[in-house]
Amino acid sequence: MDYSLAALKLLSFQLKEAVEATSSCSSSSSSSSPNAFTLGGLLFQRAWLQGILVLVHDQERLLIDDGTGVIELSLPSEFRLRPWKAGMYVMVVGAYSAREGELPMIKVHKMVDLSASPDREAMWYLEVLEAYRLFYKPLIEE
Repeated sequence: MDYSLAALKLLSFQLKEAVEATSSCSSSSSSSSPNAFTLGGLLFQRAWLQGILVLVHDQERLLIDDGTGVIELSLPSEFRLRPWKAGMYVMVVGAYSAREGELPMIKVHKMVDLSASPDREAMWYLEVLEAYRLFYKPLIEE
């Protein structure tokens, strides 16, 4: 994992537009080093999403919906011990993985329940818009 690459604040429909970077951008495609992706010229490996858990199956399979699409979450063992429930509003940061014929996946590095935060969903859309306008768009236009 290249931690010099920022975790992009994105909506799931944007993630679905990402394409795998060429092998020259990443030295190998081993399982210990996730592949990099590009989105409008921005190189990334990790994504930052927020949304509502719409499916929690035995703490093994979780689906998050941010209002623009659904992404599957892959949880490491330490996160499976927490009581995740459908309807929770969560923040997720992790390695992005596009999968042929399946939902895209985030391999979770950080996950926080934000259900108690007022106006959380409306503020998230504004955060994504601001990050795009201030940081991503100028890099894309270069």
